Amino acid sequence: MQPPASPPTSPESLLLRCHAIAGLSLGELADMANVAIPANLQRHKGWPGMLIEKWLGASAGSKPQQDFPELGIELKTIPIDANFSPLETTYVCFAPLLMPPGITWETSNVRNKLQQVLWLPIEGDRAIPLAERRVASGFYWRPSDYEDAILRSDWEELVEQIATGHVESITSRQGVALHIRPKAANGKVLTDALGQDGQRIKTRPRGFYLRKTFTQQILLDAFSS
Repeated sequence: MQPPASPPTSPESLLLRCHAIAGLSLGELADMANVAIPANLQRHKGWPGMLIEKWLGASAGSKPQQDFPELGIELKTIPIDANFSPLETTYVCFAPLLMPPGITWETSNVRNKLQQVLWLPIEGDRAIPLAERRVASGFYWRPSDYEDAILRSDWEELVEQIATGHVESITSRQGVALHIRPKAANGKVLTDALGQDGQRIKTRPRGFYLRKTFTQQILLDAFSS
């Protein structure tokens, strides 16, 4: 078995690719794809996701669009423990700190990324060597009206603070499902943002993340149905 040479042509064919790798370990997938396995994830945090993207034929890379733009589907790998509970928050996208005029929840990149998600859980227990961690079954998810309303409310509250120059006041405790926190390799990385008096300031880049409580419910709904 080898990674596909082209992107999937339909949601059904993408899901078939997921089924083909379910139950296999990251080491097995890396060996078949001739990809080197890092000793750990300390400096290679995104490695499992990039390996899975290779096996599923994702084409977007780091562009601000879905991983499968032709299908309108975003891929989210999620590390889980033995009880199928997420081990970390899920990164969605960068938070624009100089807000484009007229942006709304409907036109936001967060909603674009979360319109339809292919969730792919992976064993993430640190006691399991990286190469031995297995891939679980992937599944599709679209936000229900209730979930969309929660995400919208969180997004609007956070974006209002950014747009009014209060980005430095945002804490990771805000938001029921969606929160913002710094997103950069280190604290020396800075970007432009709006200050309280309308001036340009320098601050750390921020990213939108889904809380573990929110993704936990998504997993529960998927695997109990």
